[in-house]
Amino acid sequence: MQGHPRQDLFADLPRARDEPVFHAPWEARAFALAVSLHAKGLFTWSEWADTLAGTIKQAQAGGDPDCGDSYYRHWLTALERLVTEREVTTRARLDARREAWERAAVATPHGEPIELGRDGQPVPPA
Repeated sequence: MQGHPRQDLFADLPRARDEPVFHAPWEARAFALAVSLHAKGLFTWSEWADTLAGTIKQAQAGGDPDCGDSYYRHWLTALERLVTEREVTTRARLDARREAWERAAVATPHGEPIELGRDGQPVPPA
């Protein structure tokens, strides 16, 4: 573990009572996962900030209008980039898990929680 997160890393997040606000539960989970992986020493905050900035720059170059609604998609992409580069998991495993979530969402009746495996297929490791 190296240092604490720099305050400016979080400066652009929506805030309420000086705490980040998330628009969907997955955004909060992605945020918490990045903080947890940093605490475990997988990357420094400088590495995280560089990866996130590079991800956002690449998205903007590809036409992302940068209206703020894509911030956590970039966050997740940066996180996926780091965990695959550090060989915590593979792109194939991440893709298989994403597909399992999509199948589970389709198999879930409206209003019920989405559960992996609900579609009856095995749940791949992440």
